[in-house]
Amino acid sequence: MFTFVSGNLALDFIGTVKARRARFEDLLETPDDLGAWAVAAELLDSAPTADATELERATALREATWRMTLAIIDGAPIDDADRRLVNDIAHGPLPGVELTPAGGLQRSGTSESVLAAIARSAIELVGGADRNRVRECGRADCTRLYVDTSRAGSRRWCDMTVCGNRAKSAAFRARGTETDTAAAH
Repeated sequence: MFTFVSGNLALDFIGTVKARRARFEDLLETPDDLGAWAVAAELLDSAPTADATELERATALREATWRMTLAIIDGAPIDDADRRLVNDIAHGPLPGVELTPAGGLQRSGTSESVLAAIARSAIELVGGADRNRVRECGRADCTRLYVDTSRAGSRRWCDMTVCGNRAKSAAFRARGTETDTAAAH
């Protein structure tokens, strides 16, 4: 259900909306979905309880982070209300981590701590060295954002196994159709 290919926690959280410009499929429809995402993102070992207010705050954070990230991609100023919201949420407690007696990792926290971790990730991205490496997927109907960690900074797709393959397959089919049409004339 959830994918983690963006190279940044906040960008993966933004990715809980698929195809924003085409059909806006929101994967966080219920408070339970927020908890499931936190577990899938490996922030917590078990889903925290959340209510409609916390889900509303999570989606507000997600959308503010989306707009801030687009602003840095476009070289535009960041909206002050978005900046304040993200900063405010980042002041919350972070998820806790403990080393168990058996040497394992145990992660715990609340919905508030999950949102604080996401907000801090957004701040570090937007204000940090990777800000100029954030890209939007090059496939027409994908709006996923990612950090381009390629050496040349020329990565085109959020995920080669999905969007990259689909784009390459479509280009191949288009070339085949052009070749067939040219041969018929």
